Amino acid sequence: MIGAFQLGLLAACIVLFVPMGMAGWHLSRNKVLFFSCALFITLAVGVHLMPYFPSISAFISTSEVISLPTSLYRDSCLLFLHSVMYREDSECDDLVGGISDNNNNNESGCKKSWEWINTGQVEECEFQKLRRSDASDLLNGSWVVVAGDSQSRLMAVSILELVLGAEGVERIREDLFKRHSDYSIMVEEIGMKLDFVWAPYAANLTDLMVRLKQSKSLPDVLLMGAGLWDMLHVNNATEFGISLRILRDHVLTLLPVSSNLDLHGGRVRESKSSHFLHIFWVGMPTLITSMLNTNEKREKMTTAVCNSYDTELDGSKLLRESGGPILKLDMRLLSDLCGTHCTADGMHYNGAVYDSAIQIMLNALLIESNQKPQ
Repeated sequence: MIGAFQLGLLAACIVLFVPMGMAGWHLSRNKVLFFSCALFITLAVGVHLMPYFPSISAFISTSEVISLPTSLYRDSCLLFLHSVMYREDSECDDLVGGISDNNNNNESGCKKSWEWINTGQVEECEFQKLRRSDASDLLNGSWVVVAGDSQSRLMAVSILELVLGAEGVERIREDLFKRHSDYSIMVEEIGMKLDFVWAPYAANLTDLMVRLKQSKSLPDVLLMGAGLWDMLHVNNATEFGISLRILRDHVLTLLPVSSNLDLHGGRVRESKSSHFLHIFWVGMPTLITSMLNTNEKREKMTTAVCNSYDTELDGSKLLRESGGPILKLDMRLLSDLCGTHCTADGMHYNGAVYDSAIQIMLNALLIESNQKPQ
């Protein structure tokens, strides 16, 4: 059977050459009229044939070409957000305290600071440490939810220290660090509400997604993470991966995504108006097995086990880097960059690590909303 393309080409030849031949026969004495008719017919045939050559249409369409550089710039800068370095601001103290979920004594005895590496493409992205005023402007009137284990709680501390100051956090420290408990605060000066939800297991995070869906009220920014408690108390990487896939499905119900979501290799394709909910994943830190404070932790939370849990996270397609909806705050990379002297117990790190993660989150918000701090 002759295909549509062959029939179209045959018809085009008839339409083009038959009138031209007739015109040449009858209008041979008027060459201007002859070539005018030929040009008109050629253009008409070209218009009708264009749908059969999509590459031509793509070539002359300028809208795709114009929008591409902005998208590439934004995506490339997101890739460089974790390009940071840490340094000591003072000598290390000999006395180093331990840490538990009910306090914030995660300092290793060394006061740390951090900076973005100002070279090459990182410098071109113009990342900035947001000051208190900048962060307050960005989070003004926002509802921020932080959910997870003690790692997520320390992220909440860094957010509050940025908008309230160290003295402000000191006044609420006792309530903020009640063991295994939720915490909520309204920062009246900027109208920002922050809720910390104690949800140490991946399944707890799924329950939170269900509650948010049922309430029909979504936060503006959601930070969440899990893995340490699953690793210690369940110790089954495969089961952890299953929990993450279930979590991903529930997260997607909160996002207005296009109907062709699963027709592109499982990659999430969000509409341009779907960025009202910004979600970040608080990754597990580097675990220094020899420094962990119990035999059970040292036996179960090894580097090999941690790697298997990270593999399950990558395979769950929960993170944007693997086609999912959530941007990862790579705490394992950041804590590794800070080094072993940045932790007192092999699990919880110097405040500079969590501060840098929050600044990475804030800069990601600026990038995705095409803003820059003043």
